[in-house]
Amino acid sequence: MILLKDHNAQTLHEALADLQPPERLVRQLHALAMKHSAREIPAELPNFSKRLLAQIRERVSIPALTRVDKVVSPRDGFAKYIFTGADERRFEAVRIPLLHRPGDEKYIVCVSSQVGCALECAFCATGRMGFQRNLATWEIVDQVVQIQQDSEYPVRGVVFMGMGEPMLNYDRVIRAARIFSEPCGLAISAKAITISTVGVVPGIRRLTREGHSYRLIVSLTSANSETRQKLLPIEKQFPLPELMEAVREYQAATRRRVTLAWTLLSGINTRREDARELAELTRGMPILLDLIDVNDPTGLYHRPDTAEAHAFWDALREELAMPVQKRYSGGQDIHGACGMLAAIPGEAGPAPETILGSAPCLGGDLSLAENADLP
Repeated sequence: MILLKDHNAQTLHEALADLQPPERLVRQLHALAMKHSAREIPAELPNFSKRLLAQIRERVSIPALTRVDKVVSPRDGFAKYIFTGADERRFEAVRIPLLHRPGDEKYIVCVSSQVGCALECAFCATGRMGFQRNLATWEIVDQVVQIQQDSEYPVRGVVFMGMGEPMLNYDRVIRAARIFSEPCGLAISAKAITISTVGVVPGIRRLTREGHSYRLIVSLTSANSETRQKLLPIEKQFPLPELMEAVREYQAATRRRVTLAWTLLSGINTRREDARELAELTRGMPILLDLIDVNDPTGLYHRPDTAEAHAFWDALREELAMPVQKRYSGGQDIHGACGMLAAIPGEAGPAPETILGSAPCLGGDLSLAENADLP
């Protein structure tokens, strides 16, 4: 059986080549599933053969996720969705509101690519779940389809920053990204799709080699190999010199400023020495540093207080001399913020204070991040 949400219009047409369906029909069927949440191939459509539609109905199904839970933050409007797909294992997606421009209100969706994660990053709730399985392409795609149907405004961007390491489910992630960009479907620009990695070097190199227009963000968090090994165990498999070689190759091929994510951990990676090591590691390469406060409900890791955050920001300005932006960590009160996704349903609760800015996510060079300066 052909699963429609595993395909864009071109690959669906190729899969049905022996039936010789008109391309216009295939595009219409794709649009019905992606834009109008159709759950089956219709028996009738104007201007198309009932016999052909019956043949397609025998070959094509339109799978759909089951929505287990939805909770909306009263604090900032972020919405967390919990789904199940081909089995009963749960995974999450987060809807990020960008509503500050009248007439241009929109959402970004943070999608999961795996159930759980094998990489065991020290401060990440998903990593503590362990790896359960990769999501199928249709399971990634339907997160956005269902959220779009549940939303007042259009979804204009997708970030692969939910549960899992996207580069360890590379083929399905890239296929999903192509489907998101399908003009007759969700029509999300490739440049508004961001793929995140904690440092899976073969995936970065493949993305570079294949020349996709999607944005890449690399979670760095420390420029010191010993510290990084404690926080991000993947450092043992792909150490910083190898990782940065791949990142430099990506930058040279795309000629884009590389975005490096840095989770702020009090007393661990917010010293002037950390800024100095980062400057040395990235010397000669244009970067954008994307800061985000840690979200760790276990209490093992803490955000820097105001004085520590200001001192680190000053050190970055002096040592790094590259653009730095602060990503708003929304949805903390619903356990929907970065690092908190663990498929736990529930109501909104108290949220920790954000140190480097408290306005809702307003977008920036990256769709879910905003440029921010300390006062």
